[in-house]
Amino acid sequence: MGYIFKKKFYDRAAVMGDREEITEVFNSYWEPQLGMPKFTPNDIHNGLTAPGFDMESSTRVILSRRGNRMVGCILVIDHIYPPVHPVVQGCVRPDYERQGIGEYLLRWAEKRALQAVGKVPAGIRVSMNLTALNTHEPTRRLFQKMKFKPVRHSFIMVAKLDDSHRDSNPSEGIKISTYQDHPDLASIYRAADEAFQDHWGYTSGDEEEGIKQWQHRNENDPDFDPSLWFLAMDGNEIAAIALCTPTTGTDREMGYVTLLGVRRPWRRRGLALALLHHVFNEFHGRGLKWAGLNVDAESLTGANRVYEQAGMKIIRDIVTYDKELRPGREMGVQSSGY
Repeated sequence: MGYIFKKKFYDRAAVMGDREEITEVFNSYWEPQLGMPKFTPNDIHNGLTAPGFDMESSTRVILSRRGNRMVGCILVIDHIYPPVHPVVQGCVRPDYERQGIGEYLLRWAEKRALQAVGKVPAGIRVSMNLTALNTHEPTRRLFQKMKFKPVRHSFIMVAKLDDSHRDSNPSEGIKISTYQDHPDLASIYRAADEAFQDHWGYTSGDEEEGIKQWQHRNENDPDFDPSLWFLAMDGNEIAAIALCTPTTGTDREMGYVTLLGVRRPWRRRGLALALLHHVFNEFHGRGLKWAGLNVDAESLTGANRVYEQAGMKIIRDIVTYDKELRPGREMGVQSSGY
């Protein structure tokens, strides 16, 4: 803790004992915008202990010199190969804005993210990505000042659950199962990877590393429920998946669809809608009042139209910002492959 920022704040790497306070700082930023806390201490714990993530080199927290209160924090996530788009997550307590803390943290994060360039093959474009709600003006102004460009929008969509039974019968020959009945994480990971090959920003990563990350999350998430990982099975083949959690952050009344995808050979057969209806029925049967998910606003596979058809409504608009660290050929998918 040797550095003092503006003689008012300390700067240091995060430690595991910070997880409660990091959660508080993130929620102080997100709760006024979302209407509920976004993170739990367990979410932060899982991120800090993810395989390959180095807390010492990839995090920074700012503490007030008077009172030793945490007022800002930032993480650079580039431990999954290939790190062509290091993801930056950070924020400043609202009552400490306009003191240069956000700019200081972003400059530190950009310098740290540059380390990813040496891990990516020559000729490939590398850029850092951040997200924010499009309605938060202080963040928009800061990103503009720091030369981050808005490149993509995504929507948070929700559906109110009621007693209406939704038709969840899949197409002929398809049976809906769960991870509880088909506990093969590797095959589910491969199905998800294939299903998302046509999604904007997709990059092909190391399968072994990806499975390890999934395993870590499942083993350390107290809300993980294998009976809420739904699989549309065509014989022994996974045709589509809907991986869900019974909570949204700290909201115990909203279940969340963290990932929904259909593999190419089974598209245009209504599987996504059938799975979504199946999820709604299951959530409602468990006493949940809402279902939510996040979708690319310009989905290359038309996912947002399916969700609208299911009765979901947009409640938030999230913007992805990008800053180039090295020019080159864009490795992430930019258009549909079929």
